[in-house]
Amino acid sequence: MKKILITGGAGFIGSHLVPKLLSTNHTVRVLDPLTVQVHGNLPTDLDWLNSEGIEFIRGSVTSREDWEKVLDGVDGIVHLAAETGTGQSMYEISRYNEVNSQGTALMFDVLGKLPVHNVSRIILASSRSVYGEGAYINPETKQRICPAARSAEALGLEMWEPLCPSTGSKLTLVPTMETDLIAPSSFYAATKYAQEDLVRIGCQSMGIDYTIFRLQNVYGERQSLNNPYTGILSIFSTKIRRDSTLPLFEDGLESRDFVHVDDVTDALLAGLVVERSPNTIVNVGSGIATSVKEVAEELTIAFGKKPNVVVTGQFRVGDIRHNYADIKRLNDLLGVRPKVTLKEGLKRFSEWVLQQPLPEDQLDKANQELRARKLMN
Repeated sequence: MKKILITGGAGFIGSHLVPKLLSTNHTVRVLDPLTVQVHGNLPTDLDWLNSEGIEFIRGSVTSREDWEKVLDGVDGIVHLAAETGTGQSMYEISRYNEVNSQGTALMFDVLGKLPVHNVSRIILASSRSVYGEGAYINPETKQRICPAARSAEALGLEMWEPLCPSTGSKLTLVPTMETDLIAPSSFYAATKYAQEDLVRIGCQSMGIDYTIFRLQNVYGERQSLNNPYTGILSIFSTKIRRDSTLPLFEDGLESRDFVHVDDVTDALLAGLVVERSPNTIVNVGSGIATSVKEVAEELTIAFGKKPNVVVTGQFRVGDIRHNYADIKRLNDLLGVRPKVTLKEGLKRFSEWVLQQPLPEDQLDKANQELRARKLMN
């Protein structure tokens, strides 16, 4: 039996990963600060942390003392702890860097200074955001292209789709591969990429196995309904329950790869238990691009209501247009294939949401903060 440390383990993904670890004869230590933005003022849904086999420590990855406490006696680490949200990262730069980049650096600093430790494998939950815009093919030249971030000027002219930088022609979207260009277009993405480098270099220098998972848009039961800065399905679900219109940025046709949390935690677990660690980067997604308009309509139907969407033409600086994952490496190296269809996942998510207290709709407040900083039109 091995003891696994999960940073940020009281959150959305951790709440699904912990039971899977317990069922495979691991014990778990959870480090989490229980931030208000994610969990609300008085979390009432965390009784599962008192289950047998779980040790919960309330603390932060930014604290050296907390790292020294939680690293004692653990065999592996699943590093989930991070500040998330593209928009908020554009003006909370120092906080995102401290938690995401510096918190990861501190982990290796403490590990390297321990007289002895048992850590033999580290799993990092990174993000598809590190790619910036997804991968495309120029249909004229057949060249594979990863466009630069769209400028505020282009977005202001409603030039939503990236164009070939050489020919100015339209591009055809293709799945993004782990070997494609890295081009973060937000501070959140930049900090996630910094995490990746820190994990790769730290593990290689210390002889620790690792896998870096680039997660696509993760959704599902128990995701935060309180955080207005991330989780488009959570934001939409609150508006649906309040019979409000669903505002779609740009033209509503921007697309994402929505992957259910069960499929994500299957991948994380496989990275921990596989005999031969990949020691590389692995995409985790459904491998399917779905437009925001389509997912908004399908989610509304899952709630048993008639879709009520409005295309606003608004945009946020730092958002990408399209991205979906090439998941061949996920299957080849870890034997994992996504199992939960979008329709099934939305049904499960909506049924869970309807059992939760109705949250306050904080989207307008979050958008006002972006407008005040000229990060949203």
